[in-house]
Amino acid sequence: MDAAHGDGLVGAVVDGFSMNKNSLQKKNCLTKDRNFTRLLIVFTVVFVLCVLLRGRAFLNMGNFASMVKQLPEYGLLAIAIGLALLIGGIDLSVVYLANLSAVIAGKFLLFTVHESSSQAAIIGLLFLSFTLCIMTGAVGGLLNGLLISKIGIPAMLATLGTQSLFWGLAVVLTGGSTMSGFPAQLASLIGYSFLGIPIILLIFLACVLAIAFLVSKTVLGRQMKMYGTNNRATVLSGLSNPKIVIATHMLCGILASISGIIMWGRYSSVKADNGAAYTMQAILIAVMGGISPMGGKGSIGGIVLAIFIIQMISSLLNMFNSIPTAFRQIIWGGLLLFVMIFNYLVEQKRANKS
Repeated sequence: MDAAHGDGLVGAVVDGFSMNKNSLQKKNCLTKDRNFTRLLIVFTVVFVLCVLLRGRAFLNMGNFASMVKQLPEYGLLAIAIGLALLIGGIDLSVVYLANLSAVIAGKFLLFTVHESSSQAAIIGLLFLSFTLCIMTGAVGGLLNGLLISKIGIPAMLATLGTQSLFWGLAVVLTGGSTMSGFPAQLASLIGYSFLGIPIILLIFLACVLAIAFLVSKTVLGRQMKMYGTNNRATVLSGLSNPKIVIATHMLCGILASISGIIMWGRYSSVKADNGAAYTMQAILIAVMGGISPMGGKGSIGGIVLAIFIIQMISSLLNMFNSIPTAFRQIIWGGLLLFVMIFNYLVEQKRANKS
C-alpha cells in the first residue's frame, strides 16, 4: 500500500470517527437529559418517602447538617470512580488510596509537630501535610494508570491489586491500629464553616465544578469520552491512549486523597480501612448518575444528583437502628444490580427503536 493510499485510509477512518462522535454527542445529550429527568423523579420520590417514614426526624436541621458533612467523603470517591468508568475502566482502589494518603500525611504531621510548635507553625504544617496527601493520591493514581496503559493489566485486576497494596501499606504504617493524637487545629480547619456553609461542602462543590468543566469543556474531557467510546479510533486520530488513561487515574487519585483529608479531619484519626463500605456505594452512585460501565458517556451532574439520593437513603437507614450492617450491604448491592439492569433495558429499547 502506498503512502498516499494509506493516508487516505487513515483520513477516512478519522473522518468516520468524527461523524460517529458527533452523532454520539447528540445521542448522549438526549440520554443525559432523560437520565437526569429520571433522577429528579427518583430524588423526589425518595425525599417524599423519607418524610413519610420519619417525618420531623428527617426534616430536622441537625439531620440535614449531618448529611451535608457526610456526603463529600464518598461523593468525591463516586466522582473518581465515575471518571474511571468514563474511559471504559474502573478504579476499585480509591477508598484505600484515600486512607493511605491520609496515613502518610498524618505520619508527617505527627513527626513534625511538637508541643513547642506555634499556632502559625502548626497551620503551615497542616497545609504541607494536605499537599503531601494530594501528592500521594496522584502517585497512586499514576501507578494505576501505568499498570493499565503500559503493562496492559485490565483495570479491574490492576486496581484490585493496588487496593490490597494500598491497604497493606497503610496497615504497616499504622501498625494495624487507629492513628490519632493530631493537633486540634486539624479538626478546626475541616470543621470550619464559611457564612454558615461547612468548608468540606465548599471543597466538594469546587471539585464538582472543576471536574464538570474538565469533562465537558476541555480537550482532555473530550479525549476521555472518545477513548471510552472507541480506544482504537483515538489512536488513529493521533491521540496517546496511555496519556489519557494515566491522566484520568491521576485525577481519580487526587479526588481520593481529598476525600481522605476530609475523613481524616472529621474523625481526627486515620486507619487503613476507613470507609471500607464506600466502594460499593461509590460504584452505585456513578452508575445511577448515568456513567455507562461500557465507557464513553455520562455527566458529573447526574452523579451529584445520585449522591444526594443515596445520602437520603443512607440517612433513612441510619434512623432504623434495628437494620443490621449486613442488610444495608444487601440494599446497596440490590440497588446496583437494579440500576444496571434498568439501564441495560433502556439501552436495548433505544437500540431497537434506532
